[in-house]
Amino acid sequence: MPDGLEAEGLAAIRGERLVFSGLSFALPPGGALLLEGPNGSGKSTLLRVLAGLGRAEVGTLRWNGEDALSDRTTHATRVAYLGHQDAVKPGLTVAENLAFWGTPPEIETALARLNLARLAPLPARMLSAGQKRRLALARLALATAPIWLLDEPTLGLDTASVAALGTMLADHRATGGVVLAATHLPLPLPGAETLRLSA
Repeated sequence: MPDGLEAEGLAAIRGERLVFSGLSFALPPGGALLLEGPNGSGKSTLLRVLAGLGRAEVGTLRWNGEDALSDRTTHATRVAYLGHQDAVKPGLTVAENLAFWGTPPEIETALARLNLARLAPLPARMLSAGQKRRLALARLALATAPIWLLDEPTLGLDTASVAALGTMLADHRATGGVVLAATHLPLPLPGAETLRLSA
């Protein structure tokens, strides 16, 4: 089996509806996959299955040739997941929201990358939607997990922030990390494969 992330014959049911079936892909180290398709086609469901947060009815997910989901606790250490919600605690400052994820120097670097350094002492409840998204991306920048699963990562971002995200994605891939991103908009992921899901 090759290194990287490989899915074979995945199928998922939500409620009583078959969301997708027979879904397969292979991502080598440094690879990227764009998930495209209309609303309700299963992009978010697939990301949750890949993160170990949802269940596939059938199929296999492998990481470096091994069953990725046989030990979900271990798999959780391999995954950084960015969903629709930014998972920002409004009562904590911007910097405090990142305290669990890195050392003070690492946090300073992550905040600078996302142009949030001047906002570090502010309570997160004072942030705009775009600033909260950038804070979620700063948390992603601190992640050491090799698998990045991103659900509409550019939601609410301005052009400069999308460019900063592009740099983060390139750096992650350069170290052998993989990226899977659900999107309706173009993403700065040169050379990415595309998997289109149908409604």
